[in-house]
Order: sequence, then C-alpha cells, then structure tokens
Amino acid sequence: MPAVIFAILAGPAFLLLLARTRQDPRRFGNAVLLGLCLVLLTLALLAQVATGSAPAPLLAAVTLAFALLALGVLALAFFLIANGVTMVRKEGRRPANLLSGLAGLAVLGCVTLTVTAADLDSAPLRHVAGAVLLVAGYVSYVFLSFLAYAFLYARLKVRHDVDFVVVLGSGLVGGSRVPPLLASRLQRARAVYEAQAARGTPPVLVTSGGQGPDEDLPEAEAMADYLIARGVPERHVVRENRSRTTEENLRFSEALMRERVPDHRCVVVTNNFHVFRAALTARRTGVNGQVIGSPTAAYFWPSATIREFAAIFLHYRAVNLGSCALVALMGFFLPS
Repeated sequence: MPAVIFAILAGPAFLLLLARTRQDPRRFGNAVLLGLCLVLLTLALLAQVATGSAPAPLLAAVTLAFALLALGVLALAFFLIANGVTMVRKEGRRPANLLSGLAGLAVLGCVTLTVTAADLDSAPLRHVAGAVLLVAGYVSYVFLSFLAYAFLYARLKVRHDVDFVVVLGSGLVGGSRVPPLLASRLQRARAVYEAQAARGTPPVLVTSGGQGPDEDLPEAEAMADYLIARGVPERHVVRENRSRTTEENLRFSEALMRERVPDHRCVVVTNNFHVFRAALTARRTGVNGQVIGSPTAAYFWPSATIREFAAIFLHYRAVNLGSCALVALMGFFLPS
C-alpha cells in the first residue's frame, strides 16, 4: 500500500512540473519538483522491496544499487579531492578553485562521523551525527535536483529564430586576450549566428562585459574583435561594455536589445556549467530568451558546478538555511 501511495503522489508532482516548465523553464522551483518526483518514485520502489512484493530481479537490482551507492560515496569523495588538487595546480589557489576538494573532504568527514558514532557508545555523538546526516541529506537532495534539472534545461532546443545572441563575458588573460573558456562561448554564439544567417535572418551578436582592473580594454571589445576576425560582419556585432556581473550583463544587454527591437527574442550563451543559474538570472532581469551552453574543460566542471550550486543555494538562503536548521534539530533529537 505505501508503494502505491508514493507512486500516486508522484503523478500530480510530475504534471505540475510539466505545466510549470512549459510556462517558464527558468525557475528553480522546477528543479525542486523534479527532485520531489524522483524521491517519491524511489520511496515507492523501496516500499515495494520492504513489503516483499518486489519481483526477484527488482530486489537484486535494488540490492546492487545500494552496494554501488556505498562504494560510490567513497569514490566520489576521493574523486572530488583529486579534482581539487588538479584545480589548484592548473587554476591557482583562489577560493573558488578549492570547492571540489573541500566538498570531497566534507563527504569523507560525514562518512567518518557516521562510522565513529555507530562504533562508539556515545549518545551525544550519535545525536550530532544524526543532525549532520540530515543536513547532508537535505543539501544532497537540493544539489541532485539542481544537477538533474540543469542537465535537462541545457538540452532544450531553441525553437525559433532570434533577434539577438548575447554572449556573457568571463574575463580576459594578459589584459587583452580571449581565454579558452570565453572562446568556447564565442564559438557557440558564432555557430548559432551562422545557422540562422543561412536561413536568411542573421541575428545581432551582443558581446557583454566591462573592463576589469587588470584588463587593458573592456571584455566586450576583445570579444567583438574575436568574432569579427572570424568572419562575423561588424554591423552584426553590438558591444555592451559596462557590466561587471552576470546580472549586469543581462540587464544592460536587455536595455540595448529593447532599444533596437522592443519586442525581441534572444538567446544567451555561456558555458554549460553556468547555464541554469544564468537562466534564473535572465528570468529575474526580464530577459526574454533561453540560455544555452558551450563546452568546458572536464577538470574545470566539478568545481564550477559546485560554485554555481552554492550561489543558487545562498540566493534562496532564507528557505535553505532555515530548512537546514530545522532538519539539524530533528536529527539531534532523534532517539539514539
């Protein structure tokens, strides 16, 4: 019976997810709903196994999945630590580059605390472990919801021709050169431009980025030069050279686009790890456009993804930190 109840509850949650995504896919609530659907289906599966009504192949598959999950947690911890070392070696010791390594150490810390609490006859330690595990469970749920929905959002197709293609800046190297990360965005934007130009309606490319303290010129200028040198006509390039943040990128670009075409459509290009957060920001700033991603070096992706998640998690800090405090209290007062 519990399995049926969980499966039935998953139905309305999935229908609501479809309706909200059709209305506007650029909502973090959609990610939470997707996570809820997956949790309910998992609970339905586990309830079926617990009552002994699951067929033998399903029972074997669930048992194998739990065994792999236990090994996977440890494998994930060591992978993240190794990736953290790679990030520091290739990108330097900036705080953002330490995130994957710190996440790996946090996973190991949770495992160590759980094993120690189970091994020692200490009620206070078990209470602490319960609180930590419930907080870790909540954060993991939100993170996996974010990851799953970001994966799906990044695969949405651009279905209509657009008036503008906005390329978000990401910093220059040597004060004036376009680095590989930014070049990837520009190449994806040029591909979108060329595909639509081949249909007879070339969009305008908007390069968006101001001048940082260590840069010789605004990012928008270097980005525009990069595109023009690779065959994009200068008349099809507009420079937005004031912005310093993603929100300013989108807000200032929106003003430029609205001035030229009041009722415009656009597509925004960034790197794949940044797509969903940029989409949330685009919705918040009133940009009428979908966000698409360009490839990123594999070693860079874990830390960058964790950074994006942390930014979204803290943007909704009232809900998330309040939920963490609540589940920590529940975990601390669980019977030992």
